[in-house]
Amino acid sequence: MKNLFPLSFLVLISLIACQSNPNNKNRNQITVYFTETVNNQELDGRLLLMLSNNNEKEPRFQINDGLNTQLIFGINVDGMAAGENMVFDDSVFGYPYPSLGEVPPGEYYVQALLHVYETFNLSTGHTVKLPMDNGEGQQWNKSPGNLYSKPFKVTVTEEGIKDVNVVMDEVIPPIEEPADTEWIKHIKVKSEKLSEFWGRDVYLGAHILLPKGFDEHPEAKYPLMVFHGHFPSDFGGFSTTPPDPNMKPEYSERFDMEGYNIVQAQESYDFFKRWNEPDFPRFLIVEIQHPTPYYDDSYAVNSASQGPYGDAITYELIPEIEKQFRGMGEGWSRFLYGGSTGGWEALAVQVKYPEEYNGCFAACPDPIDFRAYCLTNIYEDDNAYYYDSEHKKLEVPSHRNYLGQIQSTLRQGNHLELVLGDKSRSGQQWDIWEATYSPQGENGYPVRIWDKMSGDIDHKVAEYWKENYDLRHILERDWDKLGNQLKGKIHIYCGDMDNYYLNNAVYLMEDFLESTTEPYYGGEVTYGDKAEHCWNGDPEQPNAISRMHYNSMYVPKIMKRIAESAPKGADLGSWRYK
Repeated sequence: MKNLFPLSFLVLISLIACQSNPNNKNRNQITVYFTETVNNQELDGRLLLMLSNNNEKEPRFQINDGLNTQLIFGINVDGMAAGENMVFDDSVFGYPYPSLGEVPPGEYYVQALLHVYETFNLSTGHTVKLPMDNGEGQQWNKSPGNLYSKPFKVTVTEEGIKDVNVVMDEVIPPIEEPADTEWIKHIKVKSEKLSEFWGRDVYLGAHILLPKGFDEHPEAKYPLMVFHGHFPSDFGGFSTTPPDPNMKPEYSERFDMEGYNIVQAQESYDFFKRWNEPDFPRFLIVEIQHPTPYYDDSYAVNSASQGPYGDAITYELIPEIEKQFRGMGEGWSRFLYGGSTGGWEALAVQVKYPEEYNGCFAACPDPIDFRAYCLTNIYEDDNAYYYDSEHKKLEVPSHRNYLGQIQSTLRQGNHLELVLGDKSRSGQQWDIWEATYSPQGENGYPVRIWDKMSGDIDHKVAEYWKENYDLRHILERDWDKLGNQLKGKIHIYCGDMDNYYLNNAVYLMEDFLESTTEPYYGGEVTYGDKAEHCWNGDPEQPNAISRMHYNSMYVPKIMKRIAESAPKGADLGSWRYK
């Protein structure tokens, strides 16, 4: 695949800017710099300029690929020094307007932020510049150490905007580590495998929920439930106290529910009570922290550009957790579950490590068949952004609601990522799939699955994805070897109106699983009627509620699986105390 950067990309966006404003080239000019008071070192990174027509939040918190997004423009900086002026003009690519020259006249709040990159000398021999996670879960707008400016108001006129100076004189402070409690413990483990790959010390973290009676029953050893998902700042959905009666209700736009924060607090307390009931099995529940320089988590598998995260989690972190907290330490006693990213991870880890885990419960998983990579077939389609048509140019949607109303397109989301960072460095969804699934390029960064500007697909890269990460293809290809190891372990749940069209890949996976007879897969695939992302298999409760039941809703199925599959002589009693 051709490398678009830097020459062809700069030429293309320059053409866009010139075509948009043929008589007003560079009529806009905004200068950005930082002061020695915040950093006296030369810095690499992605410099972002944002404009918002409201001050409800800082502009940096109003950037998204939905209908309510504000404006953002981005450039790379290498060795930027304090006091050095960086200029944003009409040639700089932006989103949702590709050029400052297209920003409508009006009043805006302007803000700049430098997403700082560090240099990594990889074991592959490559040197790359990437944003290190600093405890926030790889979020560019709140990563400690990033520089930013306070927003202030500017006016964009018909003649554009000039003579505006934006001074980054603020730095995002460090994040405080969560403290241990009676119930929840936190550990960090240095991974030798990942440290070797990245050329520096790399740590994996975990939050562990202890069962009732953990200290009172030192003889007990416990099964392990691994709850995969995005970067957790602490163990969520568990509270030893009921909601504060004076809690101010907050509206949830996602679920169209008033007082959703109160509902969440009540559900967290209800789970604590359920966790302590005499009939509730005693487990260890683990949430893992495994952010990478590309995203808030690694996708829990080995990959060319991110390193051996799958092996590090399964063979370094999990055994250490079991050692410290008296886990069984055997494959039959480990279970995987999660939704969305966590759903893909649960299934992928089960497939990649079939005997190290005894069952996965994958809710609304990211694409598990790349013939339905959301709405793109990466093997047969030539372009990801537009439907194939001789006389029409129709964009491929990327997000809908349960009525099918569209909020964003694939092109728009990818162009936002391109503004946030080139070379798969945006820290967003499409780029992390690329960073996980793609081969490593000659420059040390992931090879593009498609041209980020045009959407043209590289089918050679698609074939690499297919053989290494297309879970349906891998199962079909290797079922003669994997079938007996995975029988009874695969459970998939998805809403039939998933916002990201993830149900399409689940249909294809189901077609294969239900057609297998030697052996039959022996699991389940179920769908929620009109259910959006992320439906997880509860037919009684709405999404807003069932998403808070992950830690308890699969327990009966896990207990059934243990009864059916535990080896002779396995410990089925020490952890079943009342």
